[in-house]
Amino acid sequence: MAQHQFQTEVSQLLHLIIHSLYSNREIFLRELVSNASDALDKLKYLTVADAAYKSLILDPRIDISFNKEAKTLTVADNGIGMNETDLEESLGTIARSGTKAFLEKLSADAKKDSNLIGQFGVGFYSAFMAADRIEVISRKANDEKSWKWSSEGKDSYEIEEAVGEVVRSEQGTTVLLHLTEEGLEYANRWSIEDIIKRYSNHVAFPIYLTYDEKEYDDKGKEKESKTKTDRINSGQAIWRRSKSELKEEDYTEFYKGIAHGDDAPLHYIHTKAEGTQEYATLFYIPAKAPFDMYQVDYKPGVKLYVKRVFITDDDKDLMPSYLRFVRGVIDSEDLPLNVSREILQQNKILMNIKNASVKKLLGEFKALADAASASEENKTKWETFIKEFNRPLKEGLYQDFANREALQELVRFKSTTAEGWTSFADYLTRMKADQKNIYYITGGDEKTLRASPLLEAYKAKDLEVLLMDDEIDDIVIPSLHSYRKELPGTDGKMETKSWDLKAVNRAGADEELGEKKDKAAEKEAKPVIEKIKKALGERVKDVKLSRRLHDSPSCIVADENDPSMQMAAMLKAMGQTDMPETKPILEINGDHPIVVALKDTDDEDRIADTAGVLLDQALLVEGIKLKDPADFVKRLNRLLS
Repeated sequence: MAQHQFQTEVSQLLHLIIHSLYSNREIFLRELVSNASDALDKLKYLTVADAAYKSLILDPRIDISFNKEAKTLTVADNGIGMNETDLEESLGTIARSGTKAFLEKLSADAKKDSNLIGQFGVGFYSAFMAADRIEVISRKANDEKSWKWSSEGKDSYEIEEAVGEVVRSEQGTTVLLHLTEEGLEYANRWSIEDIIKRYSNHVAFPIYLTYDEKEYDDKGKEKESKTKTDRINSGQAIWRRSKSELKEEDYTEFYKGIAHGDDAPLHYIHTKAEGTQEYATLFYIPAKAPFDMYQVDYKPGVKLYVKRVFITDDDKDLMPSYLRFVRGVIDSEDLPLNVSREILQQNKILMNIKNASVKKLLGEFKALADAASASEENKTKWETFIKEFNRPLKEGLYQDFANREALQELVRFKSTTAEGWTSFADYLTRMKADQKNIYYITGGDEKTLRASPLLEAYKAKDLEVLLMDDEIDDIVIPSLHSYRKELPGTDGKMETKSWDLKAVNRAGADEELGEKKDKAAEKEAKPVIEKIKKALGERVKDVKLSRRLHDSPSCIVADENDPSMQMAAMLKAMGQTDMPETKPILEINGDHPIVVALKDTDDEDRIADTAGVLLDQALLVEGIKLKDPADFVKRLNRLLS
């Protein structure tokens, strides 16, 4: 028996892994199974590529067993195996340059760069989180001798020839864990099955669990105990299989498993990429938005695998937040098996996969939209998608500049002239020949917006206005400024054209209508405006004669440099309490009887009551909550009496 000292870095690493890196103790079983799978992958390749190994009969498998009384757990494989040198190099040292600097960075950085850690292949040592002694018995393929590595995970390890030790085949590795008291929680059938199904269900090789099943007589007395061996993983990574061999029900059943429900998905996208990077993705669009979609602590729906080994299902950076409703799997052949799940977003390989996946998803959404006119079924599918996920897609307009053009084609709105949902592109097909802008209105719900007096002039001129009743529209749409689209020019060649997006509830929007200022009317209305402005005082930013009102006596608009009152209310609800108060601009209809009646009165109380009601009703029409409803009622009652 030869005793060896661990490389200094290994001792440090053992301490870090056991106490810092792994947030879940159970991960050790994932790592051991992953190592076993790697060993099988290597031997499988050699039996095909190397003449020296072609005579081996390979029936690849991974076996797990436990003995609660003896406090042991065993993971065995019949893969490539290791000789004495392999054991020393693999389990006694970290054969990487820059290891010391790596460990210093790891010790100092609380975030723990998981990509760096994964590249150092330290997964085996995680087993010391559950064991106070580990024995590794291994025989390398085509070798005659078996070797035994053992350690208590402190300063040293021992290597000796495994005379009489059993290796379960002509080659392979058996890892025997002597469990700590904490580790004993994994020495049972149910824990092992649960861990394997969550982390390693799609490992390409069969995983078997051997356990004792007790039998009892009709009086409940233990009769005997039978040893059973069951396969506990499916070994079928559906996303790695060819689409041609999969049926609709295959995709649906897999979705039900990852979605923890019985509903079928609305749509799925299965992609395999080969070349510079090799990966597979299988994404699902639920038929119903996740219940926590608008919660800050939402549960992400995409799982990350590396070579069919589960890595994480709680990393929100696998998808941009506006696609948080997507469910599915990313499986990479090029990523390292990460020890920690933190900072995955900094990995360039994963970033490339993410970017390609986002483009693929947006392309599929566009295909759904284009297919909507083909059949009633497709139309229902698209309308369901928009009903459930239109709002998060709008968030993407604000978040994802790189894909903004694609998202502009996907988002939908209601309209003053069209039934159902409409797009920017649809709007263009209906706009007047000389029209240069796309008009929209933001605010409360659709019903409130349709009744807004701000639309009166646009209706009179038969101009379409898009109704934007999502609270985020007030933030998202102004950030776009314009809508750009490539269309055929007069010479038949494609050219990019642009239309400005104009909010009708902004000061100055009425100038876009081509209405000329009536100086005589402004002069006539000036005394009334001054009366109303004086009566309202600090409640408004300004009072103006309106060119957009036909039937209503008043309306409110926001200054072009101010947030709308709806946006201000939303920002305050989000916690931005230090915002200065937003004051509206009140526009009045100089021809309305209520306003006309003020011309000939100097009764300050009546002027104050009328001015207050004109402002408050304008606020109510826009769906804005009054600060003092009782005051509004008193003023209205005084005017009525």
